[in-house]
Amino acid sequence: MLKQRVITAVLIVGALLAALAYLSMPLLSLVFAIVVLLAAWEWSDLSGLSSKISRVAYVLGSAVLMAAVAWKTALFDAVVQAEVQDVVIAAGLWWAIALLWVKSYPLSAGLWGSCWMRAFMGLIVLIPAWLALCYLRSLESGVWLILLVIALVAFADIGAYFVGRAFGNAKLAPAVSPGKSWAGFWGGLGTSTLLAVCLWFGLNKVLPGAIPIGLLPLLCLVTVTVLASVLGDLLESMVKRHRGIKDSGHLLPGHGGIMDRIDSITAAAPVFALGMMATGWV
Repeated sequence: MLKQRVITAVLIVGALLAALAYLSMPLLSLVFAIVVLLAAWEWSDLSGLSSKISRVAYVLGSAVLMAAVAWKTALFDAVVQAEVQDVVIAAGLWWAIALLWVKSYPLSAGLWGSCWMRAFMGLIVLIPAWLALCYLRSLESGVWLILLVIALVAFADIGAYFVGRAFGNAKLAPAVSPGKSWAGFWGGLGTSTLLAVCLWFGLNKVLPGAIPIGLLPLLCLVTVTVLASVLGDLLESMVKRHRGIKDSGHLLPGHGGIMDRIDSITAAAPVFALGMMATGWV
């Protein structure tokens, strides 16, 4: 199982790096769209949609919404940042609501537990995340910005795993994910913060202005991004628990489904993009 998990992880990372290195922004956006639509297929099951027709309709509806968002923001022309900002602000507000729902689960299930409400949740989880990643890629340093978001999420996961195993007594959200602890959260935040500090000093020394904001705004950006990544993970765990399943799918051997791998990114990407706008990075 571990060997299978490692092999899959290596293939995923390799494919991602190759896509970032060699694909143009429109082609990379198409690849991201395919991944998101596969995740939408899985979310249709998490929503409780049972027939293949309804699940296919959900995926097609997601594709139409992505096309509408791309048109509204002029994503493949001269990106209208104000339009992107409206979408990521809405996503930020959604994740604030999601935080309340996660903390109050299972009581909150009365608000979102219906099939159609869960289906709607999937749309506001996936579509803004896709737009945020595409927007980041459209920027001058887009490739490294996407890598930065992924690195922050990965370092948060790594820090949470090791610190949580060593000191994880107080549980973060026991009704949603009993394995997560407050110690793990702070460990993940500390690991990501350390990465950000090293990058800020290192990159700005080698390439002055590589990170064109002060250290304090960067740390604020890292904090909200890591918080969002944890929340994205917890939200999917909450919906899976409500649905009574362990994994969102079986497409990735040893890892489960697509959603199981991108749940943190779905929250981190739009929050990071919004934070860049708020701090004056872009």
